[in-house]
Amino acid sequence: IAAGMRYLAEAGFVHRDLAARNILVDAHLVCKVSDFGLSRALDGDRDSDPTYTSSLGGKIPIRWTAPEAIAFRTFTSASDAWSYGIVMWEVLSFGERPYWDMSNQDV
Repeated sequence: IAAGMRYLAEAGFVHRDLAARNILVDAHLVCKVSDFGLSRALDGDRDSDPTYTSSLGGKIPIRWTAPEAIAFRTFTSASDAWSYGIVMWEVLSFGERPYWDMSNQDV
């Protein structure tokens, strides 16, 4: 998963929907990142911190999205790294829902 996300970051893209539900696992336990429907090309040069800023009104997966990406609707490879942490939590908790019974508003 990390190698796939590194590839996306180096190619100048942000996934924005990294979650266990979007990881495909084959018979040899090789994982592949999937569902690129929310993916976007990052703006800016590679020497600065490339970002993608979404317009208001678009849906974002609250439980998997970094707090600063929710607050400012600005996505970077760092916000994908936050999502990767949530994916690892999903894996290690055997598929539990992130933030259990909290509402999206509370998250």
